[in-house]
Amino acid sequence: MMTSATTRSAGFTLLEILVSLVVLSLAMAALIKSAGSYTSNQAYLRDRTVAEWIARNQLVQMQVNQAWPSIGQKKDTLDYAGREWRWVMQVTQTAEENLRRLDIDIFPVDGVEHDEPVSRLSGFVANPT
Repeated sequence: MMTSATTRSAGFTLLEILVSLVVLSLAMAALIKSAGSYTSNQAYLRDRTVAEWIARNQLVQMQVNQAWPSIGQKKDTLDYAGREWRWVMQVTQTAEENLRRLDIDIFPVDGVEHDEPVSRLSGFVANPT
């Protein structure tokens, strides 16, 4: 006859199961946080890339039109890549009489007032005459 002191079950104890569940939950939490950071970073990079395209398009448009831009600030909005964007162009005179500097800031229009632009580009336009 066997006594209960000499027999041992082949399964896991409750403590071992609880420890393994804690380890598993910590690993899953780290994976979820990592996936969330990756998704957020991808959205930021997408917005930044689109904003840079818009800024370059605005600068090239001013250079190709061969229009002499007036000094001051210009603003407008446009739809690009399925989203609305706001651009602000500051035109300043340089030390060279026939050269003007254009500073273009791009902001997403998403109901939130942004202090910092998603993209900022500077370029120059020469007087076509």
